[in-house]
Amino acid sequence: LQQFSDTGSRKEHVKITSEPKPGFLERLSETSGGMLMGLVTFLLSFYLLFTNEGRALRTAKSLDEGLSLVIPLDSIHSVSQQNEGRLVHLAGALSTSKPLFDPSYGLSIQAVKLKRNVEMYQWVEYEDSTEYEENGEIKKETKYSYNTEWKSEVVNSRNFDREIGHKNPSAMAVESFTAVSPNVQVGSFVLSKGLVEKIDDFKQLSLSNLEDPHADVTRGGDYFYHSDNPRRPEVGDLRVSFFYAGLSGDDPHLGSADTVSLHLFLSFANSVPNSVSSRYFSLPSKVTVIARQHGDQLVPYHTKSGDILQILYPGDLSVEEVFQKEHESNSMKTWALRAAGWLAMFVGISLMTRIFYTLVDWFPVVRDLVNVGLKAFAFCVASSLSLLTISIAWLFYRPLWALLVALLSVVPIVVAKSRVPPKKQQ
Repeated sequence: LQQFSDTGSRKEHVKITSEPKPGFLERLSETSGGMLMGLVTFLLSFYLLFTNEGRALRTAKSLDEGLSLVIPLDSIHSVSQQNEGRLVHLAGALSTSKPLFDPSYGLSIQAVKLKRNVEMYQWVEYEDSTEYEENGEIKKETKYSYNTEWKSEVVNSRNFDREIGHKNPSAMAVESFTAVSPNVQVGSFVLSKGLVEKIDDFKQLSLSNLEDPHADVTRGGDYFYHSDNPRRPEVGDLRVSFFYAGLSGDDPHLGSADTVSLHLFLSFANSVPNSVSSRYFSLPSKVTVIARQHGDQLVPYHTKSGDILQILYPGDLSVEEVFQKEHESNSMKTWALRAAGWLAMFVGISLMTRIFYTLVDWFPVVRDLVNVGLKAFAFCVASSLSLLTISIAWLFYRPLWALLVALLSVVPIVVAKSRVPPKKQQ
């Protein structure tokens, strides 16, 4: 059963499907499959919690080791052989050997990275479903709605419930890409590939007051449009925007080190550039790097704990500030993975004990009580086992802390047991 309606540019229809209510054996079979999935999730949670603690402690020790060994460089414009193979700290402006460019749009910029982002105006399907029981059947009412939006990836309209009237092109005529400078330096030192990957603070490139690069391209705001009417785009139209990261400001023709220049060369296809626009940005171009010096290269430093140190932050930071940020980042990641491990364990236990809910699901009152009890049981067991797993992981590195956490792991069980009323003596 389908019902159709058209509300302006947004189209929608409703589909209602029905199927017989599953019997007891069918529900029991589905629950058995859930139990197997729960067991896998339960076991994976132990691995996640255990390895996370080892990773966190190893990273903390590596950071402490790095802080005790790092040497601040007096100058970034000369390479001292005395620091060969040592962990060094330096801060300075980024520089690149040559500008990055996009020949399709005649655009060039002196930066570490230049990203072209292409979006297509296309149909998008939204789905909202509700289930209910009627006349001994399980009915599912699904409302499908369609709207046109700018999307950076092609939406496959073949997967739509109703493709007629909502068909999208199968590919974009222009592709997105990211250009990376092959040679990035701070002073006389060349950054490794891993350090360059950390330069990812992309900002959108302003295209205001620029002419159209081609006859079939129109500029509107900070976008180039492949459209007859950018204000009223049609399905299949494209818009292109540009983003940059790591502006270079060491060219003497560009002014001070804190001021960088962006050159946009706009030209028609196969013709001589007909206009040049230069705009200036007052943006910080300095970065702080901690890595191992290898000749004039800055490469990863391997710690005794088996970790790797190659750190890059925007701005001019001291050694202490850099390692403080790294410790904070390690702590946030550790707690996030602890929460993920506990949640995986809670879900796994809930799925494995779901069979008790299925056995009594035809008694509403008993079913609700069992459901609450199972959730409380899963919460207590997941909390206790998570703390116990963490304490075991800490046993090798910090025995005293491991003992304390192990003692805390029995608290949820003791609290839960204390709430159970004592049996009446006969």
